[in-house]
Amino acid sequence: VFPGETCPPAAVIPCILGPGAGPVLRGGYRPSGPWYIGGAYQFAKLDSNNLYRLGIMQMLRAEMRYFIDVGSRFTPYVTWAAGGVVYGNEFGVETGGAVTFAGAGVELEITRFAVVGLSFNYEPMLLAAFTDTAGQDRNTGVAHFLHMELVIELRTELGRE
Repeated sequence: VFPGETCPPAAVIPCILGPGAGPVLRGGYRPSGPWYIGGAYQFAKLDSNNLYRLGIMQMLRAEMRYFIDVGSRFTPYVTWAAGGVVYGNEFGVETGGAVTFAGAGVELEITRFAVVGLSFNYEPMLLAAFTDTAGQDRNTGVAHFLHMELVIELRTELGRE
């Protein structure tokens, strides 16, 4: 949405933070009740305006969700997370910082063990200053993203023995 000071308006070089997409690997625990707690690793290929061959943003974060029971197979929830982020060329690290997000989503229970869902999150991330491959100094700043997740989730039950 807005790259912040990472791409200052006066820069001659194009912005290095563009839109992107990538998978999220998630694991967590949901006891009986409305809460979920877990962790996630995400990487996304971002449009870096050809300043990187393959601009990859990686995140490792702790997540929480609160599910709202409406008595149907559709279950809305609110979600939030916090963690760390690194960005660079081809899974390298040029800069790093902190990331957080807050949002809302909905899940549809297909079977007892399979769920599909959709969520939308606002995701600000603080990135440290760095110099990119074109020699452009990038300032420390907060970049703002809108994050959409299409979810396909497989669940297992923990044994009680």
